[in-house]
Amino acid sequence: MPAVPPQPQPHPSGPVPPVQHNNPAPATPPAPPEPPRRTAFAEGVDRLRSAATTEPGRLRIIGAVLALLVVAFGAVTAWQMADRSTAADDVLNNSQPLSSAAADIYRSLADANTAASSGFLAGGQETAASRDRYEKDIDAAAEGLVQAAANSDPDSPAAETVARLNKLLPEYKGLVERARTYNRQGFPVGGAYLRYANEKMQKEMLPAAEDLYKKENQRLRADYGDATPYPWAAISLGVLALAALAWAQHRNYRRTNRVLNHGLVAATATATVVLLWLVVGHSVARAALDDSYDHGVRSLNVLHDARIASLKARGSENLTLVARGAETVEVGGTTYDAYDHDFGEEMDTLGKGLAEAEKLADDKTGEQPVTAAVGNMTEWKKRHAAARAQDENGNYQAALDRVIGPKGATGECFDSVDANLAKAITHENAEFEQAAGNGLDAMTGLTVGAAVLAVLGAAGAVLGIGRRLSEYR
Repeated sequence: MPAVPPQPQPHPSGPVPPVQHNNPAPATPPAPPEPPRRTAFAEGVDRLRSAATTEPGRLRIIGAVLALLVVAFGAVTAWQMADRSTAADDVLNNSQPLSSAAADIYRSLADANTAASSGFLAGGQETAASRDRYEKDIDAAAEGLVQAAANSDPDSPAAETVARLNKLLPEYKGLVERARTYNRQGFPVGGAYLRYANEKMQKEMLPAAEDLYKKENQRLRADYGDATPYPWAAISLGVLALAALAWAQHRNYRRTNRVLNHGLVAATATATVVLLWLVVGHSVARAALDDSYDHGVRSLNVLHDARIASLKARGSENLTLVARGAETVEVGGTTYDAYDHDFGEEMDTLGKGLAEAEKLADDKTGEQPVTAAVGNMTEWKKRHAAARAQDENGNYQAALDRVIGPKGATGECFDSVDANLAKAITHENAEFEQAAGNGLDAMTGLTVGAAVLAVLGAAGAVLGIGRRLSEYR
């Protein structure tokens, strides 16, 4: 009888659950992080490095650099010379004429004051010429102030000075007219009004006019400072561009045994022309502008100051007789007539100015009127001393005749000094205009010419390199 296989026994605690095999699917590995996006500059550098490993790539780089250098040279040259040309034009056509106009305003005011005192001394016998001179001076000063206001920047110190003078001028005229009115009627108060008018002129108006003159001179010096410095940035770029062109041609010769590359030669020629034009043209302009300052502006400043000193001296001389000792000043323990003391100081200033003007005069035409003015000044001092002697001895009429008389008076000497100084100023102004004009002309065309030639030079460099590149195609 076959054996019966043993039967599985039930588990005491119940049926045995089937064994579960839990094998999860393997996890997907994370994707590697994307590299950061490179900048356009970095990619460009890589491409440039890659291109530099081949001769055509190196040639393209050389051509781009040469063209950039030549264009930069032309652009900087045009920019710097445009600035200098504008400054030179301002020197010739703006700042120097305005400086002279400011000096003319000062001269007109001082001469009007002198004419007013001369007319006052004449009393009821004031001549038509003296009256006309006063009126013309006042009109000239007013016209000069209008021009100065038109050429001054709003809210600038110069504009403020002009506005102050425009306010003071009618006040001064009113005081002079009152002095004349009382003088014709024989009232002594007329002299007080004239002294008050003179005080307003000497302490308020002339200092303001002098301040305007100084500001315009500062503007003139600033324009010279902008026009004369060498354009070192442009010159440096020009030398660098020529050195790069020379190196490129030498490299081309070593690699091809070809002596000339027409495009590179053309680029070198244009860069050389611009550099020589820049150096020579600016050097000529600088020399002419320096000459216009040394033999024009400096002489004009000295002559203007001398002319102003003569006007002040004449005004003080007249007021010495008007005041009749009413105004005194103490110097070193000694009492002097205030106006006669001022006369002496102004004559000393005049003498120093004429001596300096003689030194600065560079030709006979400019020296002759200054020398004549020196002689006039010497005679003026002699006649003034004689007039003072008469006044101090009580001979007032004799002193008056020696100051404003028709013949042999100090007025003749003053007029001669003024006329000779005016002649010298006209001559020096013509020399200034010629020299400054030559300086401006030396810069003419350089701005446009440099830009055009730079473009042609860059084109030549590109074409020259392109000719070499065509050999690799």
